[in-house]
Amino acid sequence: MRQHALFSYFLLAYVISWIMFIPYVLAEWGILQGNYTIFYIFHTFGPALAAIVMTAIIAGQTGLHELRQRVRQWRAPGNWYLFMLAGIPALILLGIIVQPGGLASFHNLTPLILVSYPFYLVATFFGGGPLGEEVGWRGFALPRMQPRYGPLWGTIFLGILWSCWHLPDFLTASKGGGLGTGFATFLTNFPVFMLAVLALSIMMAWIFNHTGGSIFTAILAHASVNIVEVLLIPRYLTMDESSLHRALLIGFGVPALLILILTRGQLGYQPGQKQPLSSEMLET
Repeated sequence: MRQHALFSYFLLAYVISWIMFIPYVLAEWGILQGNYTIFYIFHTFGPALAAIVMTAIIAGQTGLHELRQRVRQWRAPGNWYLFMLAGIPALILLGIIVQPGGLASFHNLTPLILVSYPFYLVATFFGGGPLGEEVGWRGFALPRMQPRYGPLWGTIFLGILWSCWHLPDFLTASKGGGLGTGFATFLTNFPVFMLAVLALSIMMAWIFNHTGGSIFTAILAHASVNIVEVLLIPRYLTMDESSLHRALLIGFGVPALLILILTRGQLGYQPGQKQPLSSEMLET
């Protein structure tokens, strides 16, 4: 596992998450009776659990301490927080309203929603996927993939693997699947979803590299994406998962392309910049 750390990490992340997700999928298809939502929440922590296991194997308690410190590494210039908290939701909303009927279908935006937004954001941060995923994707995998494959290809490979990790979600209503849907629905939704995730991966690598490899900012950026789906999407009468995937692709596609052009594919990565201790130990 030490010799093949990345392969072992992704294998663990997939196996842990997919096994924990089985009861929720079976319930969605009517094979199990009852509410299995807790398994949906649990399965999002597979990448984090895999990162903890692999870090312990590679670097022991010292590596685990460093991983915790990077989760707590919240200090970053204010412009990055402005982009994560306001810019990312604005890009998604732009992707929604440019679609036919998107703006006209918006309804029921009350002051209560705006007031409750920070509380929903905190809940999403901890239990809506970002914490469970980003400790692994950006915490463990990306710092190893950028030096090995370069920032652009490392980010693209991660984006593909991140997308494919979501494959079981397409068996459920959370990604437009579930009972009564067929393979044609998957063929329509998944390619758009993957392209949107690749664009988001470029944006998140750019944020990650400019905030000193902070896992905290990666979690926050991820939460800013998910909170829009949780809180604002239900206010659009014509919005479904397919429309959301298109909105993500529209909203993130152009900024990702601009980042690639302006950084010449470096995404803010500086060769030789400090890597996690566990990665340095692996290389030696």
